[in-house]
Amino acid sequence: MTTPSNRRSKLITHGPARSPNRAMLRAVGFGDGDFEKPIVGVANGHSTMNPCNAGIQPLVDSAMAALEAAGAKPQVFGVPTVTDGIGMGTEAMKYSLVSREVIADAIETSVNGQAMDGALVVGGCDKNMPGGMMALARMNVPGIYVYGGTIKPGKWKGVDLTIVSAFEAVGAFSAGKMSQEDFLGIEKNACPSVGACGGMYTANTMSSSFEALGMSLLGSSQMAAPDREKADSAAESAKVLVEAIRRNLKPRDIITRKSIENAIALVMATGGSTNAVLHFLAIASAAEVKWTIDDFERVRRKVPVLCDLKPSGKYVAVDFHRAGGVPQVLKILLANSVLHGECMTIHGKTMAEMLKDVPAEPRKDQDVIRPWSNPIYKQGHLAILKGNLAPEGCVAKITGLKKISITGPARVFDSEPAAMKAILARKIKPGDVLVIRYEGPKGGPGMQEMLAPTSALIGQGLGASVGLLTDGRFSGGTWGMVVGHVAPEAYVGGTIALVKEGDSITIDAKKLVLQLNVPAKELAARRKKWRAPKPRYTRGLLAKYMRLVSTASKGAITDSET
Repeated sequence: MTTPSNRRSKLITHGPARSPNRAMLRAVGFGDGDFEKPIVGVANGHSTMNPCNAGIQPLVDSAMAALEAAGAKPQVFGVPTVTDGIGMGTEAMKYSLVSREVIADAIETSVNGQAMDGALVVGGCDKNMPGGMMALARMNVPGIYVYGGTIKPGKWKGVDLTIVSAFEAVGAFSAGKMSQEDFLGIEKNACPSVGACGGMYTANTMSSSFEALGMSLLGSSQMAAPDREKADSAAESAKVLVEAIRRNLKPRDIITRKSIENAIALVMATGGSTNAVLHFLAIASAAEVKWTIDDFERVRRKVPVLCDLKPSGKYVAVDFHRAGGVPQVLKILLANSVLHGECMTIHGKTMAEMLKDVPAEPRKDQDVIRPWSNPIYKQGHLAILKGNLAPEGCVAKITGLKKISITGPARVFDSEPAAMKAILARKIKPGDVLVIRYEGPKGGPGMQEMLAPTSALIGQGLGASVGLLTDGRFSGGTWGMVVGHVAPEAYVGGTIALVKEGDSITIDAKKLVLQLNVPAKELAARRKKWRAPKPRYTRGLLAKYMRLVSTASKGAITDSET
Protein backbone atom coordinates (compact mmCIF):
# COMPACT_ATOMS: atom_id res chain seq x y z
CA MET A 1 0.00 0.00 0.00
CA THR A 2 1.40 3.42 -0.94
CA THR A 3 0.11 6.75 0.26
CA PRO A 4 0.17 10.22 -1.33
CA SER A 5 2.69 12.53 0.34
CA ASN A 6 0.43 15.62 0.54
CA ARG A 7 -2.53 14.02 2.28
CA ARG A 8 -3.24 16.98 4.58
CA SER A 9 -3.93 19.36 1.72
CA LYS A 10 -6.23 16.80 0.11
CA LEU A 11 -8.19 16.57 3.35
CA ILE A 12 -8.65 20.17 4.51
CA THR A 13 -7.14 22.90 2.33
CA HIS A 14 -8.55 22.72 -1.19
CA GLY A 15 -11.38 25.18 -1.84
CA PRO A 16 -14.88 25.69 -0.41
CA ALA A 17 -15.70 21.98 -0.56
CA ARG A 18 -13.33 21.47 2.36
CA SER A 19 -15.07 24.02 4.60
CA PRO A 20 -17.11 21.35 6.48
CA ASN A 21 -13.88 19.45 7.19
CA ARG A 22 -12.33 22.56 8.69
CA ALA A 23 -15.50 23.32 10.67
CA MET A 24 -15.29 19.94 12.40
CA LEU A 25 -11.60 20.39 13.11
CA ARG A 26 -12.28 23.81 14.68
CA ALA A 27 -14.50 21.99 17.18
CA VAL A 28 -11.45 20.04 18.43
CA GLY A 29 -9.16 23.05 18.75
CA PHE A 30 -7.90 23.97 15.28
CA GLY A 31 -7.42 27.70 14.67
CA ASP A 32 -6.87 29.63 11.45
CA GLY A 33 -3.13 29.01 11.48
CA ASP A 34 -3.39 25.27 12.10
CA PHE A 35 -4.76 24.16 8.75
CA GLU A 36 -1.37 24.44 7.06
CA LYS A 37 0.33 22.28 9.70
CA PRO A 38 0.92 18.56 9.20
CA ILE A 39 -1.59 16.46 11.13
CA VAL A 40 0.23 13.81 13.16
CA GLY A 41 -1.67 10.88 14.60
CA VAL A 42 -0.51 9.81 18.05
CA ALA A 43 -1.46 6.18 18.62
CA ASN A 44 -1.84 5.97 22.39
CA GLY A 45 -1.46 2.50 23.95
CA HIS A 46 -2.06 3.73 27.52
CA SER A 47 -3.95 1.27 29.70
CA THR A 48 -4.32 0.90 33.46
CA MET A 49 -4.82 -2.86 33.06
CA ASN A 50 -1.12 -3.71 32.99
CA PRO A 51 2.22 -2.28 34.15
CA CYS A 52 3.61 -2.39 30.60
CA ASN A 53 1.20 0.32 29.43
CA ALA A 54 0.21 2.08 32.66
CA GLY A 55 3.05 4.61 32.36
CA ILE A 56 2.43 5.59 28.76
CA GLN A 57 0.19 8.64 29.20
CA PRO A 58 3.04 10.93 30.40
CA LEU A 59 5.02 9.92 27.32
CA VAL A 60 2.07 10.77 25.07
CA ASP A 61 1.65 14.13 26.81
CA SER A 62 5.34 14.88 26.30
CA ALA A 63 5.19 13.88 22.62
CA MET A 64 2.01 15.90 22.00
CA ALA A 65 3.59 19.06 23.45
CA ALA A 66 6.74 18.54 21.40
CA LEU A 67 4.75 18.01 18.20
CA GLU A 68 2.91 21.29 18.77
CA ALA A 69 6.17 23.11 19.48
CA ALA A 70 7.72 21.67 16.30
CA GLY A 71 4.91 23.04 14.14
CA ALA A 72 2.64 20.00 13.78
CA LYS A 73 -0.95 19.48 14.85
CA PRO A 74 -1.13 16.24 16.86
CA GLN A 75 -4.33 14.25 17.12
CA VAL A 76 -4.45 11.42 19.64
CA PHE A 77 -6.41 8.18 19.36
CA GLY A 78 -6.55 5.03 21.48
CA VAL A 79 -5.09 1.63 20.64
CA PRO A 80 -6.07 -1.60 22.45
CA THR A 81 -3.59 -3.78 24.29
CA VAL A 82 -3.59 -7.29 25.73
CA THR A 83 -1.05 -8.33 28.34
CA ASP A 84 0.38 -11.83 28.14
CA GLY A 85 1.54 -11.96 31.75
CA ILE A 86 -2.03 -11.53 33.03
CA GLY A 87 -3.79 -13.75 30.50
CA MET A 88 -1.13 -16.48 30.46
CA GLY A 89 -2.51 -19.99 30.86
CA THR A 90 -6.15 -18.94 30.42
CA GLU A 91 -8.57 -18.55 27.52
CA ALA A 92 -7.78 -14.83 27.60
CA MET A 93 -4.27 -15.60 26.31
CA LYS A 94 -5.75 -16.58 22.95
CA TYR A 95 -6.30 -12.88 22.26
CA SER A 96 -2.63 -11.98 22.65
CA LEU A 97 -1.28 -12.62 19.15
CA VAL A 98 -4.67 -11.74 17.70
CA SER A 99 -4.26 -8.29 19.29
CA ARG A 100 -1.21 -7.68 17.08
CA GLU A 101 -3.48 -7.73 14.03
CA VAL A 102 -6.16 -5.65 15.80
CA ILE A 103 -3.56 -3.01 16.75
CA ALA A 104 -2.23 -2.82 13.19
CA ASP A 105 -5.75 -2.54 11.79
CA ALA A 106 -6.76 0.07 14.38
CA ILE A 107 -3.79 2.33 13.61
CA GLU A 108 -4.26 1.95 9.86
CA THR A 109 -7.96 2.76 10.24
CA SER A 110 -7.36 5.91 12.31
CA VAL A 111 -4.43 7.31 10.32
CA ASN A 112 -5.72 6.51 6.83
CA GLY A 113 -9.34 7.18 7.74
CA GLN A 114 -8.42 10.79 8.55
CA ALA A 115 -5.61 11.13 5.98
CA MET A 116 -3.02 12.03 8.61
CA ASP A 117 0.43 13.13 7.50
CA GLY A 118 2.42 11.09 9.99
CA ALA A 119 2.11 8.73 12.93
CA LEU A 120 3.83 8.50 16.29
CA VAL A 121 3.02 5.15 17.88
CA VAL A 122 3.46 4.67 21.64
CA GLY A 123 3.16 1.16 23.11
CA GLY A 124 4.48 -1.02 25.88
CA CYS A 125 3.43 -4.67 25.92
CA ASP A 126 4.63 -7.37 23.54
CA LYS A 127 2.18 -7.08 20.64
CA ASN A 128 2.09 -3.27 20.73
CA MET A 129 5.45 -3.10 18.96
CA PRO A 130 4.95 -5.45 15.99
CA GLY A 131 1.34 -4.32 15.58
CA GLY A 132 2.40 -0.69 15.42
CA MET A 133 5.31 -1.37 13.07
CA MET A 134 3.12 -3.44 10.74
CA ALA A 135 0.74 -0.49 10.51
CA LEU A 136 3.53 1.99 9.78
CA ALA A 137 4.93 -0.30 7.08
CA ARG A 138 1.50 -0.83 5.51
CA MET A 139 0.48 2.85 5.46
CA ASN A 140 3.93 4.15 4.52
CA VAL A 141 3.38 7.62 5.94
CA PRO A 142 6.26 9.10 7.96
CA GLY A 143 6.26 7.39 11.34
CA ILE A 144 8.25 6.60 14.44
CA TYR A 145 7.88 4.10 17.26
CA VAL A 146 8.13 5.20 20.90
CA TYR A 147 8.51 2.36 23.39
CA GLY A 148 6.81 2.80 26.76
CA GLY A 149 9.92 1.61 28.59
CA THR A 150 11.05 -1.32 30.69
CA ILE A 151 10.12 -2.09 34.28
CA LYS A 152 12.75 -1.81 36.99
CA PRO A 153 13.81 -5.09 38.63
CA GLY A 154 12.07 -6.26 41.77
CA LYS A 155 14.07 -7.46 44.77
CA TRP A 156 13.59 -10.33 47.19
CA LYS A 157 16.33 -11.28 49.63
CA GLY A 158 18.93 -9.48 47.53
CA VAL A 159 18.02 -11.18 44.23
CA ASP A 160 16.78 -9.27 41.15
CA LEU A 161 13.29 -10.36 40.09
CA THR A 162 11.26 -10.19 36.89
CA ILE A 163 7.76 -11.47 36.13
CA VAL A 164 9.32 -14.77 35.01
CA SER A 165 10.55 -15.23 38.59
CA ALA A 166 6.90 -15.53 39.63
CA PHE A 167 6.14 -18.13 36.95
CA GLU A 168 9.20 -20.20 37.86
CA ALA A 169 8.25 -19.97 41.53
CA VAL A 170 5.04 -21.89 40.74
CA GLY A 171 7.07 -24.89 39.60
CA ALA A 172 9.52 -24.66 42.48
CA PHE A 173 6.74 -24.34 45.07
CA SER A 174 4.77 -27.25 43.57
CA ALA A 175 7.92 -29.39 43.69
CA GLY A 176 8.46 -28.58 47.37
CA LYS A 177 11.65 -26.65 46.58
CA MET A 178 10.43 -23.27 47.81
CA SER A 179 8.91 -22.05 51.06
CA GLN A 180 5.55 -20.29 51.32
CA GLU A 181 7.41 -17.19 52.51
CA ASP A 182 9.60 -17.02 49.43
CA PHE A 183 6.73 -17.88 47.10
CA LEU A 184 4.64 -14.95 48.36
CA GLY A 185 7.68 -12.69 48.64
CA ILE A 186 8.47 -13.18 44.95
CA GLU A 187 4.85 -12.61 43.93
CA LYS A 188 4.61 -9.36 45.91
CA ASN A 189 7.95 -7.94 44.78
CA ALA A 190 8.40 -9.11 41.17
CA CYS A 191 6.85 -5.99 39.58
CA PRO A 192 7.81 -2.86 41.54
CA SER A 193 6.97 -0.18 38.95
CA VAL A 194 5.31 0.51 35.63
CA GLY A 195 7.05 -0.74 32.50
CA ALA A 196 7.29 -3.89 30.38
CA CYS A 197 8.90 -7.16 31.53
CA GLY A 198 12.48 -6.44 32.51
CA GLY A 199 14.60 -9.12 30.82
CA MET A 200 15.36 -9.53 27.13
CA TYR A 201 11.84 -10.85 26.76
CA THR A 202 9.56 -10.05 23.82
CA ALA A 203 8.81 -6.39 24.61
CA ASN A 204 12.45 -5.43 25.12
CA THR A 205 13.50 -7.64 22.20
CA MET A 206 11.16 -5.84 19.82
CA SER A 207 11.89 -2.35 21.15
CA SER A 208 15.65 -2.86 20.86
CA SER A 209 15.30 -4.36 17.40
CA PHE A 210 13.38 -1.25 16.29
CA GLU A 211 16.47 0.80 17.10
CA ALA A 212 18.48 -1.51 14.85
CA LEU A 213 15.76 -1.34 12.20
CA GLY A 214 16.09 2.46 12.20
CA MET A 215 12.49 3.21 13.22
CA SER A 216 13.08 4.32 16.85
CA LEU A 217 15.48 6.78 18.41
CA LEU A 218 18.90 5.27 18.93
CA GLY A 219 19.50 4.62 22.62
CA SER A 220 15.84 4.85 23.66
CA SER A 221 14.65 1.26 23.89
CA GLN A 222 15.99 0.09 27.26
CA MET A 223 15.17 3.15 29.37
CA ALA A 224 13.09 2.50 32.49
CA ALA A 225 9.47 3.58 32.10
CA PRO A 226 9.32 5.76 35.25
CA ASP A 227 12.56 7.68 34.51
CA ARG A 228 12.56 11.23 33.18
CA GLU A 229 14.78 10.32 30.25
CA LYS A 230 11.97 8.15 28.87
CA ALA A 231 9.56 11.10 28.61
CA ASP A 232 12.37 13.24 27.19
CA SER A 233 13.00 10.62 24.49
CA ALA A 234 9.30 10.71 23.57
CA ALA A 235 9.57 14.48 23.04
CA GLU A 236 12.72 14.06 20.98
CA SER A 237 10.99 11.37 18.92
CA ALA A 238 8.25 13.88 18.11
CA LYS A 239 10.79 16.44 16.86
CA VAL A 240 12.53 13.83 14.72
CA LEU A 241 9.19 12.75 13.23
CA VAL A 242 8.23 16.29 12.23
CA GLU A 243 11.55 16.61 10.42
CA ALA A 244 10.91 13.26 8.69
CA ILE A 245 7.50 14.58 7.54
CA ARG A 246 9.16 17.70 6.12
CA ARG A 247 11.68 15.52 4.27
CA ASN A 248 9.00 12.98 3.26
CA LEU A 249 11.12 10.20 4.81
CA LYS A 250 8.82 7.17 4.94
CA PRO A 251 8.95 3.78 6.66
CA ARG A 252 9.69 1.91 3.46
CA ASP A 253 12.73 4.13 2.91
CA ILE A 254 13.99 2.69 6.20
CA ILE A 255 12.50 -0.84 6.43
CA THR A 256 14.44 -2.81 3.82
CA ARG A 257 15.88 -6.29 3.56
CA LYS A 258 19.20 -5.01 4.88
CA SER A 259 17.69 -3.11 7.82
CA ILE A 260 15.63 -6.17 8.80
CA GLU A 261 18.87 -8.14 8.74
CA ASN A 262 20.34 -5.51 11.09
CA ALA A 263 17.39 -5.94 13.42
CA ILE A 264 17.73 -9.72 13.50
CA ALA A 265 21.49 -9.45 14.06
CA LEU A 266 20.70 -7.35 17.13
CA VAL A 267 18.14 -9.93 18.32
CA MET A 268 20.75 -12.68 18.02
CA ALA A 269 23.48 -10.66 19.74
CA THR A 270 21.25 -9.83 22.71
CA GLY A 271 19.71 -13.31 23.16
CA GLY A 272 16.23 -12.06 22.25
CA SER A 273 12.82 -13.71 22.10
CA THR A 274 11.66 -16.43 19.71
CA ASN A 275 8.69 -14.17 18.99
CA ALA A 276 10.99 -11.91 16.97
CA VAL A 277 10.89 -14.57 14.24
CA LEU A 278 7.11 -14.45 13.98
CA HIS A 279 6.92 -10.67 14.23
CA PHE A 280 9.63 -9.81 11.72
CA LEU A 281 8.09 -12.17 9.17
CA ALA A 282 4.91 -10.13 9.62
CA ILE A 283 6.68 -6.74 9.50
CA ALA A 284 8.56 -7.75 6.34
CA SER A 285 5.29 -8.82 4.74
CA ALA A 286 3.65 -5.51 5.64
CA ALA A 287 6.59 -3.61 4.11
CA GLU A 288 6.57 -5.92 1.05
CA VAL A 289 10.17 -6.92 1.75
CA LYS A 290 11.35 -10.39 0.73
CA TRP A 291 12.23 -12.20 3.97
CA THR A 292 11.70 -15.86 4.86
CA ILE A 293 12.13 -18.09 7.88
CA ASP A 294 15.38 -19.39 6.40
CA ASP A 295 16.90 -15.88 6.56
CA PHE A 296 16.90 -16.08 10.36
CA GLU A 297 19.14 -19.13 10.24
CA ARG A 298 21.44 -17.36 7.76
CA VAL A 299 21.89 -14.44 10.19
CA ARG A 300 22.23 -16.74 13.23
CA ARG A 301 25.27 -18.47 11.81
CA LYS A 302 27.32 -15.27 11.58
CA VAL A 303 26.26 -13.39 14.73
CA PRO A 304 27.38 -14.43 18.23
CA VAL A 305 25.42 -13.89 21.44
CA LEU A 306 27.22 -10.98 23.14
CA CYS A 307 24.88 -10.04 26.00
CA ASP A 308 24.37 -11.81 29.34
CA LEU A 309 20.66 -11.03 29.74
CA LYS A 310 17.68 -12.75 31.31
CA PRO A 311 15.91 -15.16 30.86
CA SER A 312 18.93 -17.45 30.51
CA GLY A 313 21.51 -14.87 31.57
CA LYS A 314 22.20 -12.71 34.60
CA TYR A 315 21.19 -9.13 33.86
CA VAL A 316 18.03 -7.10 33.18
CA ALA A 317 17.24 -4.33 30.70
CA VAL A 318 18.23 -1.38 32.91
CA ASP A 319 21.66 -3.00 33.40
CA PHE A 320 21.96 -3.33 29.63
CA HIS A 321 21.05 0.34 29.20
CA ARG A 322 23.68 1.48 31.72
CA ALA A 323 26.31 -0.68 30.00
CA GLY A 324 25.84 1.07 26.65
CA GLY A 325 22.68 -0.62 25.41
CA VAL A 326 21.71 -1.13 21.81
CA PRO A 327 24.09 1.49 20.30
CA GLN A 328 27.08 -0.29 21.86
CA VAL A 329 26.04 -3.68 20.48
CA LEU A 330 25.29 -2.23 17.05
CA LYS A 331 28.74 -0.63 16.91
CA ILE A 332 30.39 -3.95 17.78
CA LEU A 333 28.41 -5.62 14.98
CA LEU A 334 29.32 -2.81 12.56
CA ALA A 335 33.01 -3.00 13.45
CA ASN A 336 32.93 -6.74 12.72
CA SER A 337 31.15 -6.41 9.36
CA VAL A 338 27.81 -8.00 10.27
CA LEU A 339 25.80 -4.75 10.26
CA HIS A 340 24.77 -2.78 7.17
CA GLY A 341 25.94 0.70 8.09
CA GLU A 342 24.50 2.28 4.96
CA CYS A 343 20.89 1.72 6.07
CA MET A 344 18.83 4.88 6.59
CA THR A 345 17.36 5.70 10.02
CA ILE A 346 14.45 7.87 11.14
CA HIS A 347 17.07 10.40 12.26
CA GLY A 348 17.70 11.15 8.58
CA LYS A 349 21.24 9.75 8.84
CA THR A 350 22.68 6.34 8.05
CA MET A 351 23.25 3.84 10.82
CA ALA A 352 27.02 4.20 10.43
CA GLU A 353 26.73 7.97 10.83
CA MET A 354 24.62 7.53 13.97
CA LEU A 355 27.21 5.17 15.48
CA LYS A 356 30.24 7.25 14.57
CA ASP A 357 31.08 8.30 18.14
CA VAL A 358 30.26 4.97 19.83
CA PRO A 359 33.41 2.97 20.76
CA ALA A 360 33.97 -0.30 18.92
CA GLU A 361 34.67 -2.14 22.19
CA PRO A 362 32.38 -2.30 25.26
CA ARG A 363 33.48 -0.66 28.50
CA LYS A 364 35.70 -2.77 30.72
CA ASP A 365 33.84 -1.80 33.92
CA GLN A 366 30.82 -3.94 33.01
CA ASP A 367 30.17 -7.52 31.88
CA VAL A 368 26.64 -7.20 30.52
CA ILE A 369 27.96 -6.72 26.97
CA ARG A 370 30.85 -8.95 25.90
CA PRO A 371 33.44 -8.00 23.26
CA TRP A 372 33.32 -9.77 19.89
CA SER A 373 36.41 -11.76 20.91
CA ASN A 374 34.72 -13.24 23.99
CA PRO A 375 31.07 -14.03 23.19
CA ILE A 376 28.72 -16.01 25.40
CA TYR A 377 27.92 -18.21 22.37
CA LYS A 378 29.79 -18.19 19.09
CA GLN A 379 26.56 -18.28 17.08
CA GLY A 380 23.06 -16.95 17.59
CA HIS A 381 20.56 -18.72 19.82
CA LEU A 382 17.40 -18.85 17.67
CA ALA A 383 17.82 -21.87 15.44
CA ILE A 384 15.45 -22.81 12.61
CA LEU A 385 14.85 -26.56 12.66
CA LYS A 386 13.24 -28.65 9.94
CA GLY A 387 12.35 -32.32 9.50
CA ASN A 388 9.28 -34.50 9.09
CA LEU A 389 7.73 -32.89 12.18
CA ALA A 390 8.20 -29.36 10.81
CA PRO A 391 8.71 -29.31 7.03
CA GLU A 392 7.93 -25.57 6.96
CA GLY A 393 10.28 -24.94 9.87
CA CYS A 394 10.11 -24.16 13.58
CA VAL A 395 12.10 -22.12 16.09
CA ALA A 396 14.34 -23.48 18.84
CA LYS A 397 15.84 -21.29 21.56
CA ILE A 398 19.16 -22.77 22.64
CA THR A 399 20.56 -20.39 25.26
CA GLY A 400 21.27 -21.60 28.78
CA LEU A 401 21.80 -25.22 27.66
CA LYS A 402 24.95 -27.35 27.70
CA LYS A 403 23.29 -30.07 25.65
CA ILE A 404 21.26 -28.98 22.61
CA SER A 405 19.84 -32.33 21.50
CA ILE A 406 17.47 -34.87 22.98
CA THR A 407 15.76 -38.06 21.81
CA GLY A 408 12.98 -39.31 23.99
CA PRO A 409 9.42 -40.60 24.27
CA ALA A 410 6.59 -38.26 23.32
CA ARG A 411 4.22 -37.12 26.05
CA VAL A 412 1.29 -35.84 24.01
CA PHE A 413 -1.23 -33.16 25.05
CA ASP A 414 -3.91 -31.54 22.91
CA SER A 415 -3.88 -28.28 24.87
CA GLU A 416 -1.69 -26.23 27.17
CA PRO A 417 -3.93 -26.72 30.26
CA ALA A 418 -3.74 -30.51 29.87
CA ALA A 419 0.07 -30.37 29.75
CA MET A 420 0.23 -28.01 32.74
CA LYS A 421 -1.93 -30.35 34.80
CA ALA A 422 0.47 -33.24 34.11
CA ILE A 423 3.53 -31.14 34.95
CA LEU A 424 2.15 -29.96 38.28
CA ALA A 425 1.17 -33.55 39.09
CA ARG A 426 4.88 -34.50 38.65
CA LYS A 427 4.07 -36.90 35.78
CA ILE A 428 6.85 -35.57 33.49
CA LYS A 429 10.26 -37.19 33.90
CA PRO A 430 13.79 -36.41 32.67
CA GLY A 431 14.22 -37.48 29.04
CA ASP A 432 10.56 -36.95 28.10
CA VAL A 433 9.61 -34.84 25.09
CA LEU A 434 6.36 -32.94 25.68
CA VAL A 435 4.17 -32.31 22.64
CA ILE A 436 1.59 -29.54 23.08
CA ARG A 437 -0.53 -29.30 19.94
CA TYR A 438 -3.70 -27.73 18.56
CA GLU A 439 -2.37 -24.42 19.92
CA GLY A 440 -1.26 -23.00 16.55
CA PRO A 441 -2.51 -19.91 14.70
CA LYS A 442 -5.75 -21.63 13.65
CA GLY A 443 -5.96 -24.41 16.21
CA GLY A 444 -5.62 -22.36 19.37
CA PRO A 445 -6.51 -20.06 17.86
CA GLY A 446 -3.82 -17.47 18.40
CA MET A 447 -0.69 -19.45 19.35
CA GLN A 448 -0.76 -19.21 23.13
CA GLU A 449 2.60 -18.77 24.83
CA MET A 450 3.77 -21.76 26.87
CA LEU A 451 5.44 -19.78 29.65
CA ALA A 452 3.52 -21.52 32.41
CA PRO A 453 4.56 -25.07 31.37
CA THR A 454 8.19 -24.15 30.64
CA SER A 455 8.54 -22.14 33.86
CA ALA A 456 7.00 -24.97 35.86
CA LEU A 457 9.49 -27.41 34.35
CA ILE A 458 12.38 -25.10 35.21
CA GLY A 459 11.04 -24.65 38.73
CA GLN A 460 11.02 -28.45 39.11
CA GLY A 461 14.61 -28.66 37.86
CA LEU A 462 13.68 -30.21 34.50
CA GLY A 463 14.51 -27.28 32.19
CA ALA A 464 17.60 -28.90 30.68
CA SER A 465 16.45 -32.56 30.73
CA VAL A 466 12.96 -32.37 29.19
CA GLY A 467 12.18 -31.38 25.62
CA LEU A 468 9.05 -29.45 24.69
CA LEU A 469 7.67 -28.78 21.24
CA THR A 470 4.50 -27.03 20.21
CA ASP A 471 2.68 -25.43 17.30
CA GLY A 472 2.05 -22.57 19.73
CA ARG A 473 4.57 -19.97 20.88
CA PHE A 474 6.86 -19.27 23.79
CA SER A 475 7.23 -16.22 25.97
CA GLY A 476 10.39 -14.20 25.60
CA GLY A 477 10.93 -15.27 29.20
CA THR A 478 11.21 -18.93 28.22
CA TRP A 479 14.43 -20.92 28.11
CA GLY A 480 15.18 -24.63 28.02
CA MET A 481 15.00 -27.38 25.38
CA VAL A 482 12.01 -25.75 23.70
CA VAL A 483 10.81 -25.69 20.08
CA GLY A 484 7.89 -23.55 18.97
CA HIS A 485 6.02 -22.40 15.87
CA VAL A 486 5.99 -25.97 14.51
CA ALA A 487 4.53 -25.73 11.01
CA PRO A 488 2.29 -26.93 9.52
CA GLU A 489 0.26 -26.90 12.72
CA ALA A 490 -1.85 -29.77 14.03
CA TYR A 491 -5.19 -28.16 13.16
CA VAL A 492 -4.43 -28.27 9.41
CA GLY A 493 -3.04 -31.82 9.54
CA GLY A 494 0.63 -31.17 10.16
CA THR A 495 2.71 -34.14 11.26
CA ILE A 496 2.52 -32.95 14.87
CA ALA A 497 -1.15 -34.05 14.77
CA LEU A 498 -0.06 -37.64 14.07
CA VAL A 499 2.23 -38.09 17.09
CA LYS A 500 1.18 -40.79 19.54
CA GLU A 501 2.10 -41.19 23.21
CA GLY A 502 5.48 -42.92 23.48
CA ASP A 503 6.67 -42.22 19.92
CA SER A 504 10.38 -41.41 19.70
CA ILE A 505 11.14 -37.76 18.89
CA THR A 506 14.52 -36.15 18.22
CA ILE A 507 15.23 -32.46 18.80
CA ASP A 508 18.73 -31.65 17.54
CA ALA A 509 19.59 -27.96 17.44
CA LYS A 510 23.13 -28.70 16.24
CA LYS A 511 21.95 -30.61 13.17
CA LEU A 512 18.87 -28.32 12.89
CA VAL A 513 16.51 -31.31 12.92
CA LEU A 514 13.08 -31.97 14.42
CA GLN A 515 12.20 -35.56 13.65
CA LEU A 516 9.41 -37.98 14.52
CA ASN A 517 11.14 -41.37 14.49
CA VAL A 518 8.22 -43.29 13.00
CA PRO A 519 8.31 -45.04 9.58
CA ALA A 520 6.76 -43.12 6.69
CA LYS A 521 4.36 -45.98 5.98
CA GLU A 522 2.99 -45.82 9.53
CA LEU A 523 2.62 -42.03 9.32
CA ALA A 524 0.72 -42.39 6.03
CA ALA A 525 -1.69 -44.83 7.69
CA ARG A 526 -2.21 -42.44 10.61
CA ARG A 527 -2.84 -39.56 8.22
CA LYS A 528 -5.65 -41.44 6.51
CA LYS A 529 -7.41 -41.83 9.85
CA TRP A 530 -6.85 -38.24 11.03
CA ARG A 531 -9.79 -35.84 11.07
CA ALA A 532 -9.64 -32.13 11.75
CA PRO A 533 -11.21 -31.18 15.08
CA LYS A 534 -14.18 -28.88 15.26
CA PRO A 535 -13.18 -25.22 15.53
CA ARG A 536 -13.04 -23.98 19.11
CA TYR A 537 -14.80 -20.74 18.09
CA THR A 538 -17.42 -20.17 15.39
CA ARG A 539 -18.34 -16.49 15.90
CA GLY A 540 -16.57 -13.29 16.86
CA LEU A 541 -12.98 -12.11 16.57
CA LEU A 542 -11.28 -15.46 17.23
CA ALA A 543 -13.41 -17.22 14.61
CA LYS A 544 -12.62 -14.49 12.10
CA TYR A 545 -8.92 -14.80 12.92
CA MET A 546 -9.02 -18.58 12.40
CA ARG A 547 -10.43 -18.10 8.90
CA LEU A 548 -7.85 -15.48 7.86
CA VAL A 549 -4.58 -16.33 9.60
CA SER A 550 -1.61 -17.73 7.71
CA THR A 551 0.81 -20.43 8.81
CA ALA A 552 3.40 -19.48 11.45
CA SER A 553 6.19 -19.91 8.91
CA LYS A 554 4.80 -16.82 7.15
CA GLY A 555 4.30 -14.81 10.33
CA ALA A 556 0.71 -15.76 11.27
CA ILE A 557 -0.60 -12.73 9.39
CA THR A 558 -4.20 -12.01 8.41
CA ASP A 559 -3.68 -9.85 5.31
CA SER A 560 -1.76 -12.30 3.16
CA GLU A 561 -2.21 -12.01 -0.60
CA THR A 562 -2.65 -15.77 -0.91
